[in-house]
Amino acid sequence: MTIETWFYYILTILVLTATPGPSILFSVSNSLNGGIKKAFFGALGGTTAITGIMTLSFTGMGVIIMASEWMFNIIKWAGVAYLIYLGISAILSKDENYQLSDSQQQKSNSGTFWSGFMVGASNPKAILFFTALFPQFIDLSASLWEQYLILSLTFIAFEMSWLMIYAYFSSKALPWLQVKGRAKLVNRITGGLFIGAGSLLATTSRNAN
Repeated sequence: MTIETWFYYILTILVLTATPGPSILFSVSNSLNGGIKKAFFGALGGTTAITGIMTLSFTGMGVIIMASEWMFNIIKWAGVAYLIYLGISAILSKDENYQLSDSQQQKSNSGTFWSGFMVGASNPKAILFFTALFPQFIDLSASLWEQYLILSLTFIAFEMSWLMIYAYFSSKALPWLQVKGRAKLVNRITGGLFIGAGSLLATTSRNAN
């Protein structure tokens, strides 16, 4: 892989990872409800799921999954259900402000990690994306595993960075959000966005471009 190819790859994933989606929304929600530490574990979970998807795609399993209608639909509808569940939970939350309680701060980090993992793994179209993306940057005459490490580690670095950037700036908004009533408004907005993301995922198909 040449430096020029790697540079083009960086430009591609810069746009991809910076674009708001379910994982970024989840990171923002964790930051507001549990602080930066919770956001970190959620981001780590989501990034782990994406790494798994990249590995599946790189090894050819992504092609098999995308070719199997029942497997694609199982992944898709599990993702739809989880995103909508997160949305409904946020909308029904009775929190009036974002004063962090002891129970919120003591919530299991592993639980936050696995919730982030579910969000990151909720979109089967990511498998198709990486199956189509990786071949564009791979030199078949060079070591494939070395290139895989370069591509995946670069993506992981950008993904984690953007998730934590969004979480950091969300935490800076806490003074405004700690005013009574504003948490309920934000929860309803984020809940609606989660449901919207789930609804959008429900419209995807194996043949979508």
